[in-house]
Amino acid sequence: MYRLLADATAGVHFLFVAYLVVGGFLACRWRWTIWTHVVAVVWGFSTVLFGFVCPLTELENWSRRRAGEAGLPPSGFIDHYITGVLYPRSALELVRVLVMLVVLTSWVLYLRFYRHQRVPSVQ
Repeated sequence: MYRLLADATAGVHFLFVAYLVVGGFLACRWRWTIWTHVVAVVWGFSTVLFGFVCPLTELENWSRRRAGEAGLPPSGFIDHYITGVLYPRSALELVRVLVMLVVLTSWVLYLRFYRHQRVPSVQ
């Protein structure tokens, strides 16, 4: 049961990371989600900038240890599952910059889309 919880937690963590990257584009379709995306971005980048430990990482570690497995390394979820797997470790800083550019691009599109909708038509 603990192994299932650990695997489910890792799955949710992957979904969170994916949402952090593309959630701004989803907000162009579902306007109200921009606030959840802002919170996700602030949290995600805070873990990088300030070294906060993500509660999902803690839950996965706890579950894996209860299941008799090793937890994640101290470097965390991203380092264990993504860095070195989806991109080379040497590209970490580039990937961080690219993620931030994708997020900022999505926010600019969101603002342009909704600003354009609010402008009254001139007749």
